[in-house]
Amino acid sequence: MTFTDENIKEIIASGKPVVVDFWATWCGPCMAMAPIVEQLAAEYEGKAVVGKYNLDDENDFATECGIRSLPTLLFFKNGEKTPLRLVGGQKADAIRAKIEELLAL
Repeated sequence: MTFTDENIKEIIASGKPVVVDFWATWCGPCMAMAPIVEQLAAEYEGKAVVGKYNLDDENDFATECGIRSLPTLLFFKNGEKTPLRLVGGQKADAIRAKIEELLAL
């Protein structure tokens, strides 16, 4: 899933669990995490919407969320941002644990 400033609020408002990976092409840790995020998107298909928000192309929503470091993963549920957050390069198990935490909320 590719999130844009035009579609992200509607997707979050659906109430489904949503994981947003804020990234950019010039960010090495972001590029290293890309295959992990894609794998987890497939793994959690039907349970959570997992996608990427490219700061090279978009920035309004990132500004609203106060994104200051890349990569950053934010977690939303029931149309609202949760306190869950991951900043910096992460391994699959760390992201999976946060998604499971999100689903349990």
